[in-house]
Amino acid sequence: MKEFPNFLQFQDELELLFFYNNKIQGEIPTWFWNNTNENIREVQLGNYFLTGFEQHPDVIPWRSLLILDLSFNRLQGSLPIPPLSTIVYEATGNSLSGEIPPSIICHNSSLKFLDLSNNNLGGTIPQCLPSFSDSLLVVNPSHNNFHGTIPDMTGINLKMIDLSQNQLHGLVPRSLENCTMLEILLLGNNQMEGTFPSWLGALPKLQVLILRSNRFHGAINVSQAKLKFAKLRIIDLSNNGFSGNLPSEYFENWNAMTMVKREKLTYMQASQGVPIGIVNSRSTALTLYTRPYVYSVTMDNKGTHTVYAKIQTAFIAIDLSNNKFGGEIPESLGRLNGLQMLNLSNNSLTGVIPSSLANLTELESLDLSQNLLSGEIPQQLSQLTFLEFLNVSHYCLFFVKKIKKTDQARPIA
Repeated sequence: MKEFPNFLQFQDELELLFFYNNKIQGEIPTWFWNNTNENIREVQLGNYFLTGFEQHPDVIPWRSLLILDLSFNRLQGSLPIPPLSTIVYEATGNSLSGEIPPSIICHNSSLKFLDLSNNNLGGTIPQCLPSFSDSLLVVNPSHNNFHGTIPDMTGINLKMIDLSQNQLHGLVPRSLENCTMLEILLLGNNQMEGTFPSWLGALPKLQVLILRSNRFHGAINVSQAKLKFAKLRIIDLSNNGFSGNLPSEYFENWNAMTMVKREKLTYMQASQGVPIGIVNSRSTALTLYTRPYVYSVTMDNKGTHTVYAKIQTAFIAIDLSNNKFGGEIPESLGRLNGLQMLNLSNNSLTGVIPSSLANLTELESLDLSQNLLSGEIPQQLSQLTFLEFLNVSHYCLFFVKKIKKTDQARPIA
């Protein structure tokens, strides 16, 4: 299809409308929004070719709407405001601009998933967010132009917060420690400041923490015994100003990184039951089905900037590159035998490569380049059968040839 079919103007009992992956082009016609259908519950218009609205609907009039998905088009203009019944609102991958109307969050106690990522939105994050965040499970306004500080968030049901790729500054709000259901926190590529927020370690379900490319600084200390990041599996602190020794005490307690579950291929996601079904004069039966929201993350892996559109629950990674860490690589890193990616490059680490890294039997990528390490490359690393990427460039290492006993160790780059 290349245009909206006219017969939709006369469908007064329509409940579900799916237009994914068609070739409908141009503007959404005015009659589409003005349809007086009271039954419509789910509308999905993702197809890459819609450019805007023939007449912009300030507020979408469908009072029973539960799911609105406008993702991956070329929509311009301001955000349309969904009705108060909306549970899922996704508009990622467009060219929408302006600020987030406060009423989208502040007056909608039904909203569970809000994804406005990859647009041209700006202004500040609505300060009313904490007042209604108890209903929200996912908040994703990443890859926009938001500025200012992050408002206090106290949502006890929040599972994912993605504020990455904006212009936010200031400290990580301490109110996040109230978000006890939080599984993934993405704050990368902003202008956040302060020292490492170790208090996040008390969050019992936090699995992914991305603070890359900000202005954090100072040593990473463990101030309280209980703050151990018990469920953490992915952490990226790269491109900051962290200093001091590597956090060996954390390595000794990140037990979730010691669990290997390659045989079970599942993906991280949040789910919400959505009532979709027949509603008319003859029947009011509703069918409850599960609406998943699949988490995604961006990291540098094997020397490449990689977008993980889906995060495998088996993926375990540490990236502490491009900081000011010094001292030796602690032996305790070797206990994290579920690690698939380890990047400690571009620091000031000294000493030798510990042989305990040979215990990382799941390791696929190891980058120790641009440090001050010396000595031999441990022969035990040859036991890492999954290792595809190894970078030990730009420091003074030595290897020993065993063909002749008279051979001396020679430096390699």
